[in-house]
Amino acid sequence: METINEKFAAIRKGLLEFLVLKIVAADKVYVADILKTLGATDFATQEGTLYPLLSKMRREGIVEYEWKESEAGPPRKYYRLTAKGEKELEETQDYWQHIITTIKKIGK
Repeated sequence: METINEKFAAIRKGLLEFLVLKIVAADKVYVADILKTLGATDFATQEGTLYPLLSKMRREGIVEYEWKESEAGPPRKYYRLTAKGEKELEETQDYWQHIITTIKKIGK
């Protein structure tokens, strides 16, 4: 029998980029910060999933990063949204609201 997590895995995977956009939009963040924020939700993920997603988003011009010195070791990449990323987040939030409205209109 399929578990809830397995049943909704595709939806969760599709929403991960949206959630990362929201997290990065709030402030410049380090990967560990993103993982910690997601870890407190049903969208917990691993570095092996997050790094490729951030790389894709950077290639698409949605996020960029800067290196900052760390008191606890080597320099770290801190991610932030680009202007294109801010537009992407706004469009995704609008579409998400449209989906919610559509679902409410259709049924119970």
